[in-house]
Amino acid sequence: MTALFGDDKHIPWVDLGKGVKRKVMVYNEELMVVRVQFETGAVGELHRHPHTQTSYVSAGKFKYTINGREQIMEQGDVCLVPGGQLHGCECLEAGELIDAFTPYREDMI
Repeated sequence: MTALFGDDKHIPWVDLGKGVKRKVMVYNEELMVVRVQFETGAVGELHRHPHTQTSYVSAGKFKYTINGREQIMEQGDVCLVPGGQLHGCECLEAGELIDAFTPYREDMI
């Protein structure tokens, strides 16, 4: 059964290396919500996947790239990444993204 609530204090961080860590908060087959923390200078390498994604900046400052278009994003900003689009980010000031994926990312569980 899918968890209906993500109790932050009981979900472990996964260290992805190079100043990035994440925790999968809650998911089912249709949707996944993930916290991703970055140290200043950390990079989310350019990549693509078939999932539609949103990234909400809950803290910090990022340079986000989607299909070659760059945007500086700060706390409260959000972006939409259509499935299959090349995207990534660079953390300009230590912070956190709240990512949502549809459908869920099997590779993260």
